[in-house]
Amino acid sequence: MPPRLRAFCAELAGFAAVGVFAFLADLGGFLWLRGPVGMDPMYAKALSFVAGVAVAYTGNALGPYRLRGRRVAGGWRRFGVFVLVNAAGGAVQLGCLGVSRQLLGLTSALADVVSGAGVGLVLGTAVRFWGTRTLVFSGTRGPVRTTGRTPAAGSPASGPSAALGPDGAPGPDGAPARERSRVDGGAGAG
Repeated sequence: MPPRLRAFCAELAGFAAVGVFAFLADLGGFLWLRGPVGMDPMYAKALSFVAGVAVAYTGNALGPYRLRGRRVAGGWRRFGVFVLVNAAGGAVQLGCLGVSRQLLGLTSALADVVSGAGVGLVLGTAVRFWGTRTLVFSGTRGPVRTTGRTPAAGSPASGPSAALGPDGAPGPDGAPARERSRVDGGAGAG
């Protein structure tokens, strides 16, 4: 199996494993808040949704996306984008249920399960996976670390692309390609 496909499969498996725990937190929270606590179903679902999103965010940040760059700076803002991505996935699920009931006229319990928990879950999860990997945790490296010194104006390392290697990305240590080539004799300049 090619390395890129293997990495993608590992990412997908990690995302799915985290999703199972998030689903259990959401469902368990809802059942507990609705049952023993006796909370209104709408409030219980809203709180259990937030609990599930928190578990999913923490699991993804510490699990499959722990080494990836963060597209959105700041932990709370990144969490906010993650909540929006999950809300979009939930909207897709509700949309599938709405299409089934309102447009197709399928109102049986089986039709609701197939459209909401079957087709809707698959499409909503695809939206969540895409949004998590592209909008919250990008495939790019994090911001380039600075060394505390600024290059002289007009020097080769002073332009905006100085921190990028020939392929347009910083090295694994975040150092500009020119500095890496000076340090390791040119062997790791890419």
